[in-house]
Amino acid sequence: MNPKNTRATFISWAPFCSRSDSIAAALGATSHMVYAANWGSRYSTILLKYLHQSWKTLRLLLREKPRTIFVMTPPVFACFPIWLYAQFWGARYVIDAHSGAFLDRRWTPMLFLHRFFSRWAAITIVTNDHLEKMIRSWGAKASIISDLPVVFPPPAQMTLNGSFRITLVNTFTRDEPLELFLRAAPALPDVQFYITGSLNDANKGLLRMKSDNVEFTGFLPSSEYVGLLLASHAVMSLTTLEHTMQRGAYEAVYLGKPVLVSGSEFLRKAFYKGAVYVENSVDGIVSAVREMKENLPEYQQQVASLRVEKLQRWNQTQTALREWLDANETALAREPWDLGETHRTLQQ
Repeated sequence: MNPKNTRATFISWAPFCSRSDSIAAALGATSHMVYAANWGSRYSTILLKYLHQSWKTLRLLLREKPRTIFVMTPPVFACFPIWLYAQFWGARYVIDAHSGAFLDRRWTPMLFLHRFFSRWAAITIVTNDHLEKMIRSWGAKASIISDLPVVFPPPAQMTLNGSFRITLVNTFTRDEPLELFLRAAPALPDVQFYITGSLNDANKGLLRMKSDNVEFTGFLPSSEYVGLLLASHAVMSLTTLEHTMQRGAYEAVYLGKPVLVSGSEFLRKAFYKGAVYVENSVDGIVSAVREMKENLPEYQQQVASLRVEKLQRWNQTQTALREWLDANETALAREPWDLGETHRTLQQ
């Protein structure tokens, strides 16, 4: 095996993640999706799946020999092979923690593991100040990157129906009020809706609620996904959880599309212009869509301004990350095998 001595590597235990790819691209790092889809996500097979992915992760790290590793959570178990590699090879790792790692009821019982791995991490990146305070209360270091420009392939040309089109970015997860949306759609016959997400994850009863102006797209390749957003007049992304970033919404903003988002305090701050805030109710959804349709030019102008502001902020964040990576590389070059010194340095 010929080690590459890669500067940095980003590991995501997922079939895809635009956020991971984008951070890696900004830092000149490699991005790897380590995902054994054939094992599924059932309780009966999840242990074997995670063992398989751990082995693949370790093999990848031993091949590339990165000095810094970024790892996405959830699942928090992805941190284990990275932590293990760091102990033996004197590397440092950064956790890019999505809000679901702390707020999704599947992962809240595992917070003790996240606390352990965050204490050993050089830093844990989160999406908002609420989660940053949580990480710091553990005695770990934390920083906020709420959203970032997305690296997409060239968009496919998409031909859509309807004179006014909205895409609902959806993944069929528990926090998405999809049933409310499907009950609201028939009251908006002049709007054509497109709903993303793999139909394998869908509740079949919800699929049967589809009205004539709703189309489920199924899982789309990245080029078709970005083409769909570009061909839409606006993009909707809804959640019932507080302190949760909506990736579909910030992807849309960077593509210059106004958004409709749930009206939590966090999302109002993240999308402070170019957005209609949606009450998670049938009437709230209907009212928000009508507001966007009636005042589309105003929201288009606002989102163009918001996009510029977010890009300027990301340029500053990107510079800070690169400077940190350079400093980290220098520190490791001095004492690459002194794990005690490395740990003391991280706590400063």
